[in-house]
Amino acid sequence: MKSTDQTKHHSEDAVLNETGLRKGLTSYGDQGFSLFLRKAFIKGAGYTDTALDRPVIGIANTGSSYNPCHGNAPQLIEAVKRGVLLAGGLPMDFPTISIHESFAAPTSMYLRNLMSMDTEEMIRAQPMDAVVLIGGCDKTVPAQLMGAASAGIPAIQLITGSMLTGSHRGERVGACTDCRRYWGKFRAGEIDAQETANVNNQLVASVGTCSVMGTASTMACIAEALGMTVPGGASPPAVTSDRIRIAEATGARAVQMARDRLTIDKILTPAAFENAMRVLLSIGGSTNGIVHLAAIAGRVGLEIDMQALDRMGRGTPVLLDLKPSGQHYMEDFHKAGGMAALFRELKPLLRLDALTVTGRTLGQEIESAGPGFAQDVIRPIDNPIYPQGGIAVLSGNLAPGCAIIKQSAADPKLMEHEGRAVVFENAEDLVNRIDLDDLDVTPEDVLVLKNIGPKGAPGMPEAGYIPIPLKLARAGVKDMVRISDGRMSGTAFGTIVLHVTPESAVGGPLAQVRNGDRIRLSVRNREISLLVSDEELVQRARANVLIEPTAERGYRKLFLQTVTQADKGVDFDFLRAPQITGKTPRS
Repeated sequence: MKSTDQTKHHSEDAVLNETGLRKGLTSYGDQGFSLFLRKAFIKGAGYTDTALDRPVIGIANTGSSYNPCHGNAPQLIEAVKRGVLLAGGLPMDFPTISIHESFAAPTSMYLRNLMSMDTEEMIRAQPMDAVVLIGGCDKTVPAQLMGAASAGIPAIQLITGSMLTGSHRGERVGACTDCRRYWGKFRAGEIDAQETANVNNQLVASVGTCSVMGTASTMACIAEALGMTVPGGASPPAVTSDRIRIAEATGARAVQMARDRLTIDKILTPAAFENAMRVLLSIGGSTNGIVHLAAIAGRVGLEIDMQALDRMGRGTPVLLDLKPSGQHYMEDFHKAGGMAALFRELKPLLRLDALTVTGRTLGQEIESAGPGFAQDVIRPIDNPIYPQGGIAVLSGNLAPGCAIIKQSAADPKLMEHEGRAVVFENAEDLVNRIDLDDLDVTPEDVLVLKNIGPKGAPGMPEAGYIPIPLKLARAGVKDMVRISDGRMSGTAFGTIVLHVTPESAVGGPLAQVRNGDRIRLSVRNREISLLVSDEELVQRARANVLIEPTAERGYRKLFLQTVTQADKGVDFDFLRAPQITGKTPRS
Protein backbone atom coordinates (compact mmCIF):
# COMPACT_ATOMS: atom_id res chain seq x y z
CA MET A 1 0.00 0.00 0.00
CA LYS A 2 1.03 3.60 -0.57
CA SER A 3 1.73 5.80 2.40
CA THR A 4 -0.43 8.84 3.07
CA ASP A 5 2.39 11.10 1.84
CA GLN A 6 2.77 9.05 -1.36
CA THR A 7 -0.95 9.22 -2.01
CA LYS A 8 -0.90 12.97 -1.43
CA HIS A 9 1.99 13.53 -3.85
CA HIS A 10 0.34 11.28 -6.46
CA SER A 11 -2.85 13.33 -6.13
CA GLU A 12 -0.93 16.61 -6.44
CA ASP A 13 0.91 15.34 -9.54
CA ALA A 14 -2.39 14.34 -11.10
CA VAL A 15 -3.78 17.84 -10.55
CA LEU A 16 -0.65 19.41 -12.04
CA ASN A 17 -0.93 17.17 -15.09
CA GLU A 18 -4.54 18.03 -15.79
CA THR A 19 -5.01 19.95 -19.03
CA GLY A 20 -7.79 21.43 -21.12
CA LEU A 21 -11.33 20.80 -19.94
CA ARG A 22 -10.06 18.47 -17.22
CA LYS A 23 -8.54 21.38 -15.30
CA GLY A 24 -10.34 22.52 -12.17
CA LEU A 25 -13.38 20.30 -12.43
CA THR A 26 -16.51 21.48 -10.63
CA SER A 27 -17.00 19.50 -7.43
CA TYR A 28 -19.93 17.08 -7.64
CA GLY A 29 -18.23 14.26 -5.74
CA ASP A 30 -17.66 12.32 -8.97
CA GLN A 31 -14.91 13.63 -11.27
CA GLY A 32 -16.00 11.50 -14.18
CA PHE A 33 -19.48 12.96 -14.01
CA SER A 34 -18.04 16.48 -13.59
CA LEU A 35 -16.16 16.17 -16.88
CA PHE A 36 -19.13 14.49 -18.58
CA LEU A 37 -21.44 17.35 -17.54
CA ARG A 38 -18.94 20.04 -18.51
CA LYS A 39 -18.51 18.57 -21.99
CA ALA A 40 -22.25 18.19 -22.41
CA PHE A 41 -22.87 21.87 -21.76
CA ILE A 42 -20.00 23.18 -23.89
CA LYS A 43 -21.17 20.98 -26.75
CA GLY A 44 -24.38 22.97 -26.61
CA ALA A 45 -22.34 25.76 -28.17
CA GLY A 46 -21.47 23.48 -31.08
CA TYR A 47 -18.01 22.24 -30.10
CA THR A 48 -16.75 18.82 -31.21
CA ASP A 49 -14.62 16.38 -29.23
CA THR A 50 -11.73 17.18 -31.58
CA ALA A 51 -11.92 20.87 -30.63
CA LEU A 52 -12.30 20.10 -26.95
CA ASP A 53 -9.15 17.96 -26.90
CA ARG A 54 -6.93 20.95 -27.76
CA PRO A 55 -5.07 23.17 -25.27
CA VAL A 56 -7.59 25.67 -23.90
CA ILE A 57 -6.49 29.31 -24.04
CA GLY A 58 -8.49 31.76 -21.96
CA ILE A 59 -8.81 35.32 -23.25
CA ALA A 60 -9.65 37.94 -20.62
CA ASN A 61 -12.10 40.29 -22.32
CA THR A 62 -12.09 43.76 -20.76
CA GLY A 63 -14.18 45.45 -23.42
CA SER A 64 -16.77 47.90 -22.09
CA SER A 65 -18.83 50.80 -23.39
CA TYR A 66 -17.43 52.73 -20.43
CA ASN A 67 -13.87 52.08 -21.59
CA PRO A 68 -12.95 53.75 -24.90
CA CYS A 69 -9.31 52.81 -24.25
CA HIS A 70 -10.46 49.23 -24.92
CA GLY A 71 -12.67 50.15 -27.85
CA ASN A 72 -10.72 47.81 -30.14
CA ALA A 73 -11.22 44.79 -27.87
CA PRO A 74 -13.57 42.96 -30.29
CA GLN A 75 -10.98 43.11 -33.10
CA LEU A 76 -8.18 42.05 -30.75
CA ILE A 77 -10.18 39.09 -29.45
CA GLU A 78 -10.86 37.87 -32.98
CA ALA A 79 -7.18 38.17 -33.87
CA VAL A 80 -6.11 36.34 -30.71
CA LYS A 81 -8.59 33.57 -31.48
CA ARG A 82 -7.18 33.30 -34.99
CA GLY A 83 -3.68 32.94 -33.60
CA VAL A 84 -4.79 30.34 -31.07
CA LEU A 85 -6.60 28.27 -33.72
CA LEU A 86 -3.70 28.46 -36.17
CA ALA A 87 -1.40 27.16 -33.44
CA GLY A 88 -3.73 24.28 -32.59
CA GLY A 89 -5.41 25.61 -29.47
CA LEU A 90 -9.00 26.25 -28.44
CA PRO A 91 -9.71 29.94 -27.64
CA MET A 92 -12.25 30.77 -24.94
CA ASP A 93 -12.86 34.45 -24.18
CA PHE A 94 -14.44 35.43 -20.89
CA PRO A 95 -15.37 38.78 -19.32
CA THR A 96 -13.78 40.45 -16.32
CA ILE A 97 -14.12 43.83 -14.69
CA SER A 98 -13.05 46.71 -16.95
CA ILE A 99 -12.00 50.01 -15.39
CA HIS A 100 -11.28 53.34 -17.09
CA GLU A 101 -9.53 56.20 -15.36
CA SER A 102 -12.07 58.86 -16.31
CA PHE A 103 -15.15 56.72 -15.68
CA ALA A 104 -14.40 55.20 -12.27
CA ALA A 105 -15.36 56.90 -9.02
CA PRO A 106 -13.77 57.72 -6.70
CA THR A 107 -10.74 56.61 -8.75
CA SER A 108 -9.78 53.63 -10.88
CA MET A 109 -7.00 52.85 -8.39
CA TYR A 110 -9.66 52.07 -5.79
CA LEU A 111 -10.93 49.27 -8.07
CA ARG A 112 -7.57 47.93 -9.32
CA ASN A 113 -7.30 45.34 -6.55
CA LEU A 114 -10.89 44.23 -7.12
CA MET A 115 -10.11 43.72 -10.81
CA SER A 116 -7.00 41.76 -9.89
CA MET A 117 -9.06 39.49 -7.66
CA ASP A 118 -11.67 39.05 -10.39
CA THR A 119 -8.92 38.16 -12.89
CA GLU A 120 -7.22 35.73 -10.52
CA GLU A 121 -10.39 33.94 -9.51
CA MET A 122 -11.71 33.62 -13.07
CA ILE A 123 -8.39 32.15 -14.17
CA ARG A 124 -8.53 29.70 -11.27
CA ALA A 125 -12.21 28.87 -11.64
CA GLN A 126 -12.34 28.16 -15.36
CA PRO A 127 -10.38 25.50 -17.27
CA MET A 128 -7.53 27.04 -19.24
CA ASP A 129 -3.97 25.98 -19.96
CA ALA A 130 -2.81 29.56 -20.56
CA VAL A 131 -4.41 32.98 -20.51
CA VAL A 132 -4.16 36.05 -22.74
CA LEU A 133 -4.71 39.26 -20.77
CA ILE A 134 -6.14 42.11 -22.85
CA GLY A 135 -5.65 45.43 -21.11
CA GLY A 136 -4.72 49.02 -21.74
CA CYS A 137 -6.15 51.80 -19.61
CA ASP A 138 -4.00 52.69 -16.62
CA LYS A 139 -5.00 50.20 -13.91
CA THR A 140 -6.13 47.26 -16.07
CA VAL A 141 -2.67 46.02 -17.07
CA PRO A 142 -1.31 46.02 -13.49
CA ALA A 143 -4.53 44.45 -12.21
CA GLN A 144 -4.23 41.67 -14.78
CA LEU A 145 -0.55 41.04 -14.09
CA MET A 146 -1.24 40.99 -10.35
CA GLY A 147 -4.09 38.52 -10.75
CA ALA A 148 -2.22 36.31 -13.19
CA ALA A 149 0.87 36.31 -10.97
CA SER A 150 -1.25 35.01 -8.10
CA ALA A 151 -3.01 32.43 -10.29
CA GLY A 152 0.33 31.07 -11.49
CA ILE A 153 -0.50 29.59 -14.92
CA PRO A 154 1.14 30.52 -18.25
CA ALA A 155 0.04 34.09 -19.02
CA ILE A 156 0.78 36.65 -21.71
CA GLN A 157 -0.19 40.34 -21.88
CA LEU A 158 -1.80 41.94 -24.91
CA ILE A 159 -1.87 45.75 -24.80
CA THR A 160 -4.84 47.46 -26.45
CA GLY A 161 -2.59 50.20 -27.85
CA SER A 162 -2.49 53.99 -27.86
CA MET A 163 -4.87 56.38 -29.59
CA LEU A 164 -3.91 58.44 -32.60
CA THR A 165 -3.15 62.14 -32.23
CA GLY A 166 -5.49 64.89 -33.41
CA SER A 167 -5.01 68.43 -34.65
CA HIS A 168 -6.27 71.76 -33.28
CA ARG A 169 -5.66 74.90 -35.32
CA GLY A 170 -2.68 73.29 -37.00
CA GLU A 171 -1.17 72.04 -33.73
CA ARG A 172 -0.82 68.33 -33.10
CA VAL A 173 -2.57 67.34 -29.87
CA GLY A 174 -3.16 64.18 -27.88
CA ALA A 175 -4.54 63.08 -24.54
CA CYS A 176 -3.86 63.75 -21.93
CA THR A 177 -0.85 66.02 -21.42
CA ASP A 178 -2.44 68.40 -23.92
CA CYS A 179 -5.76 68.07 -22.06
CA ARG A 180 -4.10 69.49 -18.97
CA ARG A 181 -2.21 72.11 -20.95
CA TYR A 182 -5.33 73.46 -22.62
CA TRP A 183 -7.36 73.33 -19.43
CA GLY A 184 -4.58 75.31 -17.75
CA LYS A 185 -4.88 77.89 -20.53
CA PHE A 186 -8.63 78.07 -19.98
CA ARG A 187 -8.22 78.58 -16.21
CA ALA A 188 -5.67 81.30 -16.89
CA GLY A 189 -8.07 83.07 -19.26
CA GLU A 190 -5.78 82.53 -22.28
CA ILE A 191 -8.51 80.75 -24.29
CA ASP A 192 -12.30 80.97 -24.12
CA ALA A 193 -14.98 78.33 -23.63
CA GLN A 194 -15.56 77.93 -27.37
CA GLU A 195 -11.93 77.09 -28.10
CA THR A 196 -11.95 74.73 -25.13
CA ALA A 197 -14.94 72.93 -26.65
CA ASN A 198 -13.25 72.81 -30.05
CA VAL A 199 -10.02 71.29 -28.77
CA ASN A 200 -12.05 68.82 -26.72
CA ASN A 201 -13.15 67.24 -30.01
CA GLN A 202 -9.54 66.72 -31.14
CA LEU A 203 -7.66 65.54 -28.08
CA VAL A 204 -8.74 61.90 -28.47
CA ALA A 205 -8.67 61.12 -32.18
CA SER A 206 -9.44 57.38 -31.93
CA VAL A 207 -10.05 54.59 -29.46
CA GLY A 208 -7.01 53.57 -27.47
CA THR A 209 -5.01 54.68 -24.47
CA CYS A 210 -3.36 58.08 -23.94
CA SER A 211 -0.94 58.96 -26.72
CA VAL A 212 1.73 60.30 -24.34
CA MET A 213 3.84 58.61 -21.67
CA GLY A 214 1.01 58.42 -19.18
CA THR A 215 0.37 55.44 -16.95
CA ALA A 216 -1.15 53.35 -19.74
CA SER A 217 1.84 53.80 -22.06
CA THR A 218 4.19 53.32 -19.12
CA MET A 219 2.58 50.02 -18.18
CA ALA A 220 2.66 48.91 -21.83
CA CYS A 221 6.43 49.51 -21.92
CA ILE A 222 6.88 47.91 -18.50
CA ALA A 223 4.91 44.83 -19.58
CA GLU A 224 7.29 44.32 -22.49
CA ALA A 225 10.31 45.03 -20.26
CA LEU A 226 9.07 42.38 -17.83
CA GLY A 227 9.04 39.92 -20.71
CA MET A 228 5.26 39.56 -20.55
CA THR A 229 4.43 40.54 -24.17
CA VAL A 230 5.57 39.30 -27.54
CA PRO A 231 8.41 41.44 -28.93
CA GLY A 232 7.06 44.79 -30.12
CA GLY A 233 3.91 44.42 -28.06
CA ALA A 234 4.08 47.80 -26.30
CA SER A 235 3.98 50.46 -28.97
CA PRO A 236 1.60 49.80 -31.93
CA PRO A 237 -1.38 52.19 -31.83
CA ALA A 238 -4.79 50.65 -31.19
CA VAL A 239 -6.24 51.09 -34.68
CA THR A 240 -3.27 49.87 -36.72
CA SER A 241 -2.76 46.58 -38.52
CA ASP A 242 0.45 46.18 -36.51
CA ARG A 243 -1.65 45.93 -33.35
CA ILE A 244 -3.87 43.24 -34.91
CA ARG A 245 -0.82 41.24 -36.01
CA ILE A 246 0.57 41.48 -32.47
CA ALA A 247 -2.74 40.10 -31.22
CA GLU A 248 -2.58 37.12 -33.58
CA ALA A 249 1.02 36.42 -32.58
CA THR A 250 0.01 36.65 -28.91
CA GLY A 251 -2.65 33.98 -29.38
CA ALA A 252 -0.23 31.64 -31.10
CA ARG A 253 2.42 32.24 -28.45
CA ALA A 254 -0.08 31.44 -25.68
CA VAL A 255 -0.63 27.96 -27.15
CA GLN A 256 3.09 27.21 -27.12
CA MET A 257 3.42 28.54 -23.59
CA ALA A 258 0.67 26.14 -22.53
CA ARG A 259 2.46 23.22 -24.17
CA ASP A 260 5.79 24.23 -22.62
CA ARG A 261 4.18 25.01 -19.26
CA LEU A 262 5.98 28.32 -19.25
CA THR A 263 4.31 29.64 -16.11
CA ILE A 264 4.33 33.30 -15.10
CA ASP A 265 6.69 32.78 -12.15
CA LYS A 266 9.45 31.87 -14.62
CA ILE A 267 9.02 35.30 -16.27
CA LEU A 268 8.43 37.58 -13.28
CA THR A 269 11.88 37.18 -11.74
CA PRO A 270 14.12 39.70 -9.98
CA ALA A 271 15.95 40.21 -13.28
CA ALA A 272 12.67 41.06 -15.01
CA PHE A 273 11.80 43.67 -12.38
CA GLU A 274 15.25 45.23 -12.66
CA ASN A 275 14.71 45.58 -16.40
CA ALA A 276 11.29 47.10 -15.80
CA MET A 277 12.81 49.65 -13.43
CA ARG A 278 15.46 50.61 -15.98
CA VAL A 279 12.78 51.11 -18.61
CA LEU A 280 10.53 53.10 -16.26
CA LEU A 281 13.40 55.47 -15.52
CA SER A 282 14.57 55.77 -19.13
CA ILE A 283 11.18 56.55 -20.67
CA GLY A 284 10.27 59.31 -18.22
CA GLY A 285 7.49 56.97 -17.16
CA SER A 286 4.51 57.62 -14.93
CA THR A 287 5.10 57.78 -11.19
CA ASN A 288 2.20 55.32 -10.96
CA GLY A 289 4.51 52.73 -12.50
CA ILE A 290 6.36 52.45 -9.19
CA VAL A 291 3.17 51.67 -7.28
CA HIS A 292 2.06 49.08 -9.82
CA LEU A 293 5.46 47.39 -10.02
CA ALA A 294 5.55 47.17 -6.23
CA ALA A 295 2.14 45.51 -6.27
CA ILE A 296 3.04 43.03 -9.03
CA ALA A 297 6.33 42.21 -7.30
CA GLY A 298 4.49 41.62 -4.04
CA ARG A 299 2.37 38.95 -5.73
CA VAL A 300 5.48 36.87 -6.48
CA GLY A 301 7.17 37.41 -3.12
CA LEU A 302 9.47 40.25 -4.13
CA GLU A 303 9.84 43.77 -2.73
CA ILE A 304 10.94 46.91 -4.54
CA ASP A 305 13.86 48.59 -2.79
CA MET A 306 13.08 52.27 -3.24
CA GLN A 307 16.55 53.50 -2.30
CA ALA A 308 18.18 51.06 -4.71
CA LEU A 309 15.73 52.31 -7.35
CA ASP A 310 16.92 55.85 -6.72
CA ARG A 311 20.55 54.80 -7.03
CA MET A 312 19.66 53.06 -10.28
CA GLY A 313 18.01 56.27 -11.44
CA ARG A 314 21.20 58.27 -11.01
CA GLY A 315 22.80 56.11 -13.67
CA THR A 316 19.84 55.68 -16.03
CA PRO A 317 19.14 58.73 -18.22
CA VAL A 318 15.83 59.53 -19.88
CA LEU A 319 16.20 58.54 -23.54
CA LEU A 320 12.63 58.71 -24.82
CA ASP A 321 11.59 62.11 -26.15
CA LEU A 322 7.87 61.77 -25.36
CA LYS A 323 5.41 64.07 -23.63
CA PRO A 324 5.24 65.08 -20.82
CA SER A 325 9.04 64.83 -20.42
CA GLY A 326 9.68 65.44 -24.13
CA GLN A 327 7.80 66.39 -27.29
CA HIS A 328 6.68 63.30 -29.22
CA TYR A 329 3.76 60.86 -28.98
CA MET A 330 3.39 57.06 -28.79
CA GLU A 331 2.79 56.62 -32.53
CA ASP A 332 6.16 58.34 -33.10
CA PHE A 333 7.78 55.94 -30.65
CA HIS A 334 6.33 53.03 -32.60
CA LYS A 335 7.55 54.38 -35.94
CA ALA A 336 11.01 54.89 -34.43
CA GLY A 337 11.31 51.19 -33.62
CA GLY A 338 9.48 50.91 -30.32
CA MET A 339 10.92 49.00 -27.40
CA ALA A 340 13.50 47.17 -29.52
CA ALA A 341 15.19 50.50 -30.27
CA LEU A 342 15.08 51.48 -26.60
CA PHE A 343 16.44 48.10 -25.50
CA ARG A 344 19.39 48.52 -27.87
CA GLU A 345 20.40 51.76 -26.18
CA LEU A 346 19.83 50.39 -22.69
CA LYS A 347 21.55 47.08 -23.38
CA PRO A 348 24.61 47.74 -21.16
CA LEU A 349 22.25 48.41 -18.22
CA LEU A 350 19.82 45.51 -18.70
CA ARG A 351 19.69 41.99 -17.28
CA LEU A 352 19.95 40.20 -20.61
CA ASP A 353 19.46 36.78 -19.02
CA ALA A 354 15.82 37.53 -18.10
CA LEU A 355 13.42 35.03 -19.68
CA THR A 356 10.47 36.28 -21.76
CA VAL A 357 7.17 34.75 -22.87
CA THR A 358 8.85 33.72 -26.13
CA GLY A 359 10.92 31.19 -24.21
CA ARG A 360 14.03 33.17 -25.11
CA THR A 361 15.96 35.70 -23.06
CA LEU A 362 15.74 39.45 -23.44
CA GLY A 363 19.28 39.46 -24.78
CA GLN A 364 18.35 36.97 -27.48
CA GLU A 365 15.31 39.05 -28.43
CA ILE A 366 17.43 42.20 -28.72
CA GLU A 367 19.82 40.39 -31.03
CA SER A 368 17.03 38.97 -33.17
CA ALA A 369 15.49 42.46 -33.59
CA GLY A 370 18.48 43.44 -35.71
CA PRO A 371 20.05 46.88 -36.15
CA GLY A 372 18.18 50.14 -35.71
CA PHE A 373 17.75 53.03 -38.11
CA ALA A 374 18.01 56.80 -38.02
CA GLN A 375 15.30 58.46 -35.92
CA ASP A 376 14.99 61.26 -33.36
CA VAL A 377 12.55 59.87 -30.78
CA ILE A 378 14.82 57.49 -28.86
CA ARG A 379 18.06 59.23 -27.97
CA PRO A 380 21.45 57.50 -27.77
CA ILE A 381 22.54 56.88 -24.22
CA ASP A 382 25.34 59.46 -24.52
CA ASN A 383 22.88 62.18 -25.61
CA PRO A 384 19.82 61.85 -23.34
CA ILE A 385 16.98 64.31 -22.98
CA TYR A 386 17.52 64.20 -19.20
CA PRO A 387 20.75 63.07 -17.51
CA GLN A 388 19.13 60.98 -14.76
CA GLY A 389 16.08 58.74 -14.53
CA GLY A 390 12.72 60.44 -14.79
CA ILE A 391 11.81 59.67 -11.17
CA ALA A 392 13.68 60.53 -7.97
CA VAL A 393 12.99 59.08 -4.52
CA LEU A 394 12.86 61.59 -1.66
CA SER A 395 13.00 61.19 2.10
CA GLY A 396 13.05 63.38 5.17
CA ASN A 397 10.97 64.10 8.24
CA LEU A 398 7.93 64.83 6.06
CA ALA A 399 8.21 61.44 4.35
CA PRO A 400 9.93 58.92 6.66
CA GLY A 401 8.90 56.09 4.35
CA CYS A 402 9.62 57.92 1.12
CA ALA A 403 8.10 60.22 -1.47
CA ILE A 404 8.74 60.60 -5.18
CA ILE A 405 8.98 63.32 -7.78
CA LYS A 406 8.97 63.10 -11.56
CA GLN A 407 12.04 65.26 -11.99
CA SER A 408 12.10 65.02 -15.79
CA ALA A 409 8.73 66.81 -15.96
CA ALA A 410 9.46 69.40 -13.24
CA ASP A 411 10.65 73.00 -13.41
CA PRO A 412 14.43 72.97 -12.83
CA LYS A 413 14.18 76.32 -11.02
CA LEU A 414 11.90 74.82 -8.36
CA MET A 415 13.75 71.59 -7.59
CA GLU A 416 15.83 73.38 -4.95
CA HIS A 417 13.20 75.40 -3.12
CA GLU A 418 12.05 76.51 0.31
CA GLY A 419 8.63 78.03 0.83
CA ARG A 420 5.67 78.62 3.09
CA ALA A 421 3.03 75.87 3.31
CA VAL A 422 -0.49 76.59 2.08
CA VAL A 423 -2.45 73.65 3.42
CA PHE A 424 -5.63 71.93 2.23
CA GLU A 425 -6.97 69.30 4.61
CA ASN A 426 -8.60 67.11 1.95
CA ALA A 427 -9.93 67.12 -1.60
CA GLU A 428 -13.15 68.87 -0.62
CA ASP A 429 -11.22 71.64 1.12
CA LEU A 430 -9.11 72.04 -2.02
CA VAL A 431 -12.16 72.37 -4.26
CA ASN A 432 -13.78 74.89 -1.93
CA ARG A 433 -10.78 77.22 -1.52
CA ILE A 434 -8.26 76.87 -4.35
CA ASP A 435 -9.93 79.48 -6.57
CA LEU A 436 -10.92 82.01 -3.90
CA ASP A 437 -9.69 85.53 -4.59
CA ASP A 438 -8.76 85.95 -0.92
CA LEU A 439 -6.68 82.77 -0.71
CA ASP A 440 -3.40 83.71 1.00
CA VAL A 441 -0.93 82.34 -1.52
CA THR A 442 2.07 83.49 -3.55
CA PRO A 443 4.06 81.76 -6.32
CA GLU A 444 6.86 80.98 -3.86
CA ASP A 445 4.57 79.04 -1.52
CA VAL A 446 4.25 75.27 -1.31
CA LEU A 447 0.77 73.81 -1.82
CA VAL A 448 0.07 70.87 0.53
CA LEU A 449 -2.87 68.51 0.14
CA LYS A 450 -3.59 65.94 2.86
CA ASN A 451 -5.80 62.87 3.08
CA ILE A 452 -5.71 61.67 -0.53
CA GLY A 453 -3.58 58.61 0.15
CA PRO A 454 -4.59 54.92 -0.05
CA LYS A 455 -6.90 55.13 2.98
CA GLY A 456 -7.52 58.84 3.18
CA ALA A 457 -9.42 59.26 -0.09
CA PRO A 458 -9.77 56.23 -0.28
CA GLY A 459 -7.96 54.78 -3.28
CA MET A 460 -5.14 57.32 -3.66
CA PRO A 461 -6.69 59.37 -6.51
CA GLU A 462 -4.75 61.42 -9.04
CA ALA A 463 -5.49 64.62 -7.14
CA GLY A 464 -1.81 65.23 -6.46
CA TYR A 465 -1.77 67.38 -9.60
CA ILE A 466 -3.04 70.29 -7.52
CA PRO A 467 -4.22 73.07 -9.81
CA ILE A 468 -2.44 76.40 -9.69
CA PRO A 469 -4.68 78.76 -7.65
CA LEU A 470 -6.87 80.69 -10.06
CA LYS A 471 -5.57 84.12 -9.19
CA LEU A 472 -1.97 82.95 -9.74
CA ALA A 473 -2.86 81.13 -12.97
CA ARG A 474 -4.39 84.33 -14.32
CA ALA A 475 -1.19 86.15 -13.36
CA GLY A 476 0.82 83.77 -15.54
CA VAL A 477 2.10 81.29 -12.93
CA LYS A 478 2.62 77.89 -14.60
CA ASP A 479 4.18 75.82 -11.82
CA MET A 480 4.58 75.68 -8.05
CA VAL A 481 5.93 73.11 -5.62
CA ARG A 482 3.05 70.84 -4.65
CA ILE A 483 3.04 68.02 -2.09
CA SER A 484 0.52 65.29 -1.26
CA ASP A 485 0.13 61.68 -0.20
CA GLY A 486 -1.78 61.00 -3.42
CA ARG A 487 -0.88 60.24 -7.02
CA MET A 488 -0.94 62.15 -10.28
CA SER A 489 -1.52 61.03 -13.83
CA GLY A 490 1.53 60.06 -15.82
CA THR A 491 0.34 62.60 -18.37
CA ALA A 492 0.78 65.42 -15.84
CA PHE A 493 3.77 67.69 -15.38
CA GLY A 494 5.12 70.08 -12.78
CA THR A 495 7.22 70.18 -9.61
CA ILE A 496 5.01 67.80 -7.68
CA VAL A 497 5.97 65.61 -4.72
CA LEU A 498 3.76 62.52 -4.49
CA HIS A 499 3.20 59.29 -2.56
CA VAL A 500 4.27 60.81 0.77
CA THR A 501 4.55 57.78 3.07
CA PRO A 502 3.12 57.17 5.61
CA GLU A 503 0.00 59.00 4.46
CA SER A 504 -1.69 61.57 6.64
CA ALA A 505 -4.78 59.42 7.28
CA VAL A 506 -2.72 56.88 9.22
CA GLY A 507 -0.78 59.46 11.21
CA GLY A 508 2.07 60.31 8.88
CA PRO A 509 3.91 63.62 9.49
CA LEU A 510 2.02 65.21 6.59
CA ALA A 511 -1.01 65.29 8.90
CA GLN A 512 0.80 67.76 11.18
CA VAL A 513 1.65 70.38 8.54
CA ARG A 514 0.06 73.78 9.24
CA ASN A 515 -0.37 76.93 7.19
CA GLY A 516 2.77 79.02 7.39
CA ASP A 517 5.19 76.17 8.14
CA ARG A 518 8.36 76.21 6.08
CA ILE A 519 9.05 73.27 3.77
CA ARG A 520 12.31 72.51 1.98
CA LEU A 521 12.54 70.52 -1.25
CA SER A 522 16.00 69.51 -2.49
CA VAL A 523 15.90 67.05 -5.34
CA ARG A 524 19.68 67.20 -5.51
CA ASN A 525 19.87 65.94 -1.91
CA ARG A 526 16.74 63.76 -2.30
CA GLU A 527 15.18 65.66 0.60
CA ILE A 528 11.66 66.73 1.50
CA SER A 529 11.62 68.30 4.96
CA LEU A 530 9.20 70.14 7.20
CA LEU A 531 11.25 72.79 8.99
CA VAL A 532 9.60 72.18 12.35
CA SER A 533 11.33 70.63 15.36
CA ASP A 534 10.74 67.03 16.31
CA GLU A 535 9.42 68.17 19.67
CA GLU A 536 6.83 70.40 18.01
CA LEU A 537 5.72 67.58 15.72
CA VAL A 538 5.26 65.26 18.71
CA GLN A 539 3.16 67.89 20.48
CA ARG A 540 1.02 68.41 17.40
CA ALA A 541 0.48 64.67 17.01
CA ARG A 542 -0.67 64.41 20.64
CA ALA A 543 -3.11 67.27 20.19
CA ASN A 544 -4.37 66.04 16.83
CA VAL A 545 -6.33 62.88 17.64
CA LEU A 546 -6.10 60.43 14.73
CA ILE A 547 -9.33 58.89 13.48
CA GLU A 548 -8.55 56.46 10.67
CA PRO A 549 -11.19 56.08 7.93
CA THR A 550 -13.64 53.21 8.37
CA ALA A 551 -16.56 51.71 6.50
CA GLU A 552 -19.49 49.57 7.58
CA ARG A 553 -19.72 47.09 4.73
CA GLY A 554 -18.65 45.80 1.36
CA TYR A 555 -15.57 46.37 -0.71
CA ARG A 556 -14.85 49.72 0.93
CA LYS A 557 -14.57 48.02 4.31
CA LEU A 558 -12.21 45.39 2.89
CA PHE A 559 -10.15 48.11 1.21
CA LEU A 560 -9.71 50.23 4.32
CA GLN A 561 -8.90 47.28 6.56
CA THR A 562 -6.25 45.67 4.36
CA VAL A 563 -4.72 48.16 1.89
CA THR A 564 -0.99 48.80 2.13
CA GLN A 565 0.90 52.05 1.69
CA ALA A 566 2.27 53.33 -1.63
CA ASP A 567 5.74 51.80 -1.23
CA LYS A 568 4.11 48.36 -0.94
CA GLY A 569 1.94 48.87 -4.00
CA VAL A 570 -1.42 49.88 -2.43
CA ASP A 571 -2.32 46.19 -2.66
CA PHE A 572 -4.29 44.22 -0.09
CA ASP A 573 -1.95 42.76 2.49
CA PHE A 574 -3.53 39.29 2.28
CA LEU A 575 -2.88 39.07 -1.48
CA ARG A 576 0.88 39.50 -1.21
CA ALA A 577 2.93 36.31 -1.47
CA PRO A 578 5.43 35.31 1.24
CA GLN A 579 8.57 37.33 0.63
CA ILE A 580 11.52 35.73 -1.10
CA THR A 581 14.85 36.71 0.46
CA GLY A 582 16.29 39.95 -0.86
CA LYS A 583 14.83 42.91 -2.68
CA THR A 584 14.76 44.12 -6.22
CA PRO A 585 16.45 45.98 -7.81
CA ARG A 586 19.86 44.99 -6.53
CA SER A 587 21.73 47.69 -4.66
